[in-house]
Amino acid sequence: MSPLLSVTRLEVRFGGVVAIGGVSFDVPQDALLGLIGPNGAGKTTAMRAITGVVRPDQGEITLSGERLTGLPTHRRVRLGLGLSQQLVRPFKAMTVEENVMIAAGYRKTKGPLGALTTLERESERDRAHELLTLVGIGHVAKASPTELPLGFLKRLEVARALALDPKLLLLDEPLAGLTSGEASALADTVVALNDGGLTIVLIEHNLSEVMRVCSHLVVLDNGRKIGDGAPQTVMADPAVRAAYLGEGADDAAA
Repeated sequence: MSPLLSVTRLEVRFGGVVAIGGVSFDVPQDALLGLIGPNGAGKTTAMRAITGVVRPDQGEITLSGERLTGLPTHRRVRLGLGLSQQLVRPFKAMTVEENVMIAAGYRKTKGPLGALTTLERESERDRAHELLTLVGIGHVAKASPTELPLGFLKRLEVARALALDPKLLLLDEPLAGLTSGEASALADTVVALNDGGLTIVLIEHNLSEVMRVCSHLVVLDNGRKIGDGAPQTVMADPAVRAAYLGEGADDAAA
């Protein structure tokens, strides 16, 4: 079976600095793949290249066999790419439900005529409630985002991404800033979404949760891929251990 997402020989330079150097990896259909690495490894740059925020200097990116390279972000979203951002920025003047409704109405706003002539919003409201319930915050649908803790806002961000009906969901550090209990609970929600048939790439620093929930890892360090495979196998690789633990990794892990 062809991979859902394919990244081939991706290279991104900022001036004379190579941020991503010839990285290739595939994301199989239905996978829950962890894209990990130490600070400065290139994870965020790779994610931005996939979403179209950063233009690669070389390489190809395809989704379901369709070439994404060169397309603007909104076109990639229409083709099935979803993103939950690390820094949550909901519309503070809207309720939680209305934040998701805006995303759920994307089909009606593909063209100006549809946006101007469509007044009915019940289908979007129903979809928003369904998604908020799915991510565990349906009971605060009428609340303002300003009233909610970070853990709830992270779930709101996931619900907004899901409202775009993605084939592939990129989660950019969804567990950052959460307590251990909150992180574990949200990671369980991610697993449930994956079990429901959604392909997910999890970009995350919380290595314990990544190891617990992901079926496949891709590891970056200094802009290059140093690991690709099953979590236990990848994390046993001396190069990966050294990237995370430094020299003497075996002694540190003993």
